[in-house]
Amino acid sequence: MPAPTIPYAPHYVPAPATKEELEWAELPIIDFSAASTPEGRAALVPQVCNAMQTYGFMYLVNHGLTQAQNDRIFDIADIPFSQVPEDEMKRYTADIKGTGSYRGFKPREVWIIDNGVRDQLEHYNTHRSITELQSHPKALRPFLPEMRAFTEYNHEKILHPILQILARGLELPEDTFVKMHGFDDQSETYLRFMKYYPRTDEDEQKSKNVWLKGHTDIGTVTILWSQPVSALQILCPDGKWRWIKHIDNAIVVNIGDGMEFLSGGFYKGTIHRVRQPPRDQQGYPRLGVFYFGSANGDVLLKPLQESPVLQRVGIVRRFDDEKAPTMDQFRKGRTAAYGLSELTKKSDVVEEQMIHNVPVRHYN
Repeated sequence: MPAPTIPYAPHYVPAPATKEELEWAELPIIDFSAASTPEGRAALVPQVCNAMQTYGFMYLVNHGLTQAQNDRIFDIADIPFSQVPEDEMKRYTADIKGTGSYRGFKPREVWIIDNGVRDQLEHYNTHRSITELQSHPKALRPFLPEMRAFTEYNHEKILHPILQILARGLELPEDTFVKMHGFDDQSETYLRFMKYYPRTDEDEQKSKNVWLKGHTDIGTVTILWSQPVSALQILCPDGKWRWIKHIDNAIVVNIGDGMEFLSGGFYKGTIHRVRQPPRDQQGYPRLGVFYFGSANGDVLLKPLQESPVLQRVGIVRRFDDEKAPTMDQFRKGRTAAYGLSELTKKSDVVEEQMIHNVPVRHYN
């Protein structure tokens, strides 16, 4: 039989990697090739769990997709921003505040960053099923089968093994977290294509070069496909902001609040931010591909007290168990409020808001 025809997508050419000497975060690099077997996952437990306890971030390499497949998904990721007319973009714009969902487009200048400066990023979000819960702009439709294959791969070959390893680290049955992350659930585990655009010098000065304030992610596990424009920083255990280095065809993985709550603080939702790139990359856009893992919508975000590990080391709570929100409540509340609601200033660098009895902090 003839091979299926792959639709044409203009090739996206990213910026060259920076040559500047930056202070890089020394994150663990995990060889993920062994994660497909129970024995391999067991062997990865010490490395992965130490990374998620210490940094909340790690790199994965040898995850099964080639550089060519990686390049292809970035070509597709640019379609919503470069090939969709503005009037059609508006028709597919998400009602973020009204629905607490990012499905569809988020245009630029929706969020206030600092001192009246608004964001310069667009993103396009789709539920992992791709076509079951939303429709898409015409230019993106030829690529929907490839997007579906990509979300399935992220969910089953990357997210699930990570969840299995994290469960083993808590000495829980390996499928504990997997059961909470059904592919067919309508919760907001979603694929995001995101593009940052350069800002004016005036806006950079007003916002202290911060493009997205320091925050923790909403869900359980975030999967970020590495790209060469350096802008992501994490707040390291010693209190210093350090840059995340680009590694070709690698994945950057971090823990979100959902997993921190479920693990009783054993795994850390690390604070991270996006700032102006180094000098030799300024003027370039920054295109990103993400897979945001969240637990099923009805999962209560309270510690799994049956964990023998938590029984030994204790539980760190940010709210009482009886006030625990569901994943859906927490996600919708944070999504609807982010960048669109008043924050309480706690210090010169920390602002706070309450989302379903949970204190959520932002760092500037």
